[in-house]
Amino acid sequence: MYAVIATGGKQYRVEKDTQLKVEKLDAAPGTTVEFDQVLLVADGANIRIGSPLVAGSKVSATVESHGQGEKKVIVKFRRRKHYKRGGNHRQLYTLVKITGIA
Repeated sequence: MYAVIATGGKQYRVEKDTQLKVEKLDAAPGTTVEFDQVLLVADGANIRIGSPLVAGSKVSATVESHGQGEKKVIVKFRRRKHYKRGGNHRQLYTLVKITGIA
């Protein structure tokens, strides 16, 4: 059984007992969160597709930890103009473990 959920402006295919990095959520580690924006639920040959959401479906997960992703280097450069700017970015994420699909 798997589901497709939408959170943080992205879509994820999730299964039970898998870990997933999503955009940072305002939840403490150890708490339970529910994703109610379920786009698709599949159980073998039985597939329910929402338009846009599947009514009455929820995916529950437990927050494992919070963290920062890999460093991304940002460079702005214009040739022959003596213009060069640099920076970096580390995206915040929340590691969740999927506990149930209903």
